[in-house]
Amino acid sequence: MELRQYFNTLRKWFWLIALATLVAAASSFLATRQQPPNYSSKTTLIVGSTIENPNPSGNDIWLGQQLAQTYAELAKRDVIKLATMQALGLSWLPKYTVTLVPNTQLLEINVVDASPERAQAVAQELAHQLIEQSPSAPELEQRDRQAFVNRQLQDLETNIDATRARIQELQDQLAGMFSARQIADTQAQIAGLEQKLASYQANYASLLTFVEGGVNRIRVVEPASLPVTPIGPNKALTILLAAAIGLALAVGAAFLLDYLDDTIKSPEDVQSSTQLATLGAIARIEGETVAEKLVTIAQPKSPNAEAYRILRTNLLFSAVDNPPRTLLITSANPGEGKTTTLANLGVVMAQQGQRVVLLDCDLRRPTLHRLFQTANNAGLTNALLHEQPGALSYLLPTGVENLSLLPTGPLPPNPAELLGSARFGELLNELQRHADVILLDSPPALAVTDAPVLARQVDGVLLVVDAGATRRQWAASARETLSKVGAKLLGVALNRLNPGSSGYYYYYHYYYSDEGGDAAGGKRRRTPRGLGRRLPRLSRT
Repeated sequence: MELRQYFNTLRKWFWLIALATLVAAASSFLATRQQPPNYSSKTTLIVGSTIENPNPSGNDIWLGQQLAQTYAELAKRDVIKLATMQALGLSWLPKYTVTLVPNTQLLEINVVDASPERAQAVAQELAHQLIEQSPSAPELEQRDRQAFVNRQLQDLETNIDATRARIQELQDQLAGMFSARQIADTQAQIAGLEQKLASYQANYASLLTFVEGGVNRIRVVEPASLPVTPIGPNKALTILLAAAIGLALAVGAAFLLDYLDDTIKSPEDVQSSTQLATLGAIARIEGETVAEKLVTIAQPKSPNAEAYRILRTNLLFSAVDNPPRTLLITSANPGEGKTTTLANLGVVMAQQGQRVVLLDCDLRRPTLHRLFQTANNAGLTNALLHEQPGALSYLLPTGVENLSLLPTGPLPPNPAELLGSARFGELLNELQRHADVILLDSPPALAVTDAPVLARQVDGVLLVVDAGATRRQWAASARETLSKVGAKLLGVALNRLNPGSSGYYYYYHYYYSDEGGDAAGGKRRRTPRGLGRRLPRLSRT
């Protein structure tokens, strides 16, 4: 796929892309508008007492880290959640996370909630409940024992201080003694006091370990604070992200739809599907009335009228040495615009000065007489079933100079047999003596056998394709069906193009020339410009 095709796909589905992006952004805006601001409160705990030990061992640090990991997992369990909800009188807990600071003994509990007070309270209570699950928690049966230990610690602290003071006092006295016996007694007293001091200190350290809990101890080092600034939601970022996602999904859907769409939309599609050249590209004719469909009569200077003139010229140049005098115009399926194409092509040929007969061979659903608002009481079937009078007597005027119409007349039960009869060939020869060009309208090629029957008896066949509606397989099947009977396929008329969205090479750009203005009002004449890349520029004849 070329870059131009990507651009054409985006341009074709621009409405879908814009709508999806707008809907995603608007939905995100409405959703974030209803969301309250969120606040975050964080508390930090430490496991173990190595930070207070001037000479911690590697084993103490490793054990502290392992215990910290255990407490981090414990904080996420229901036992902690239920205890926290019960303590705070809540039926639910806001969202919180428990993370272990890498390579440390620190735990972080982060609570996010719409209420800053509730976030702080939940963070504090989670930390409290986690401490309650550790050996450092003051259990009821240990409180009396801990109180006794605390009193013993106080007594030991007093004795240690008194012993140190007595040792210092004896050492000061020892400095002024001269008696050997007195010195020996004093030194013996100092040694006894030092032994007592060491005993006091050992007992103190042992009791202190009981109180502080050793390695398996957890305490708060950073209490939860009351947050004052919300952390989210980031409404602008959320809306932008939603719009980007909507844009990406819409672009993907556009390319997917374009990939799955196997209809013919451009001359390249025509060439790849049918191996036929595109002889004309006609934009969609707006309107449903007869006057609006015959655009070559109602608006002879319009872009569509010029497109039919280009089609006429390209048909002439498609067989310069032997231009077709009998031309069958058909399509793969009904409703692709073959009758409208035939009628407007007949008008521009007649305007060129050629004597043209429009022969309605659609003996199943005739419509040509409706376009030119003529009767259909008698016509082709009468001429085929009765040799006299001849076909010329059934020709009807169309209101356009040099253009006549032979309608179908009464519809027969066996259209294919009539169209394939020798009498029909004689009728064609009779009309050729009267007209320069005969344009035959037939049923669709894939619907019934009428079109292949007619294709064997004419000089050329023009296949009409509805851009954006005719599937490639249908067009290929129609070409194959006509080729099997030896039809001379001249090319394809690409009908109902949408210049604003289709990625085709045929486009129409009109400008007002500075020359040829109206003498009375100075109104400028529209001049066609730019047929396209695939066909040579052909002058009007």
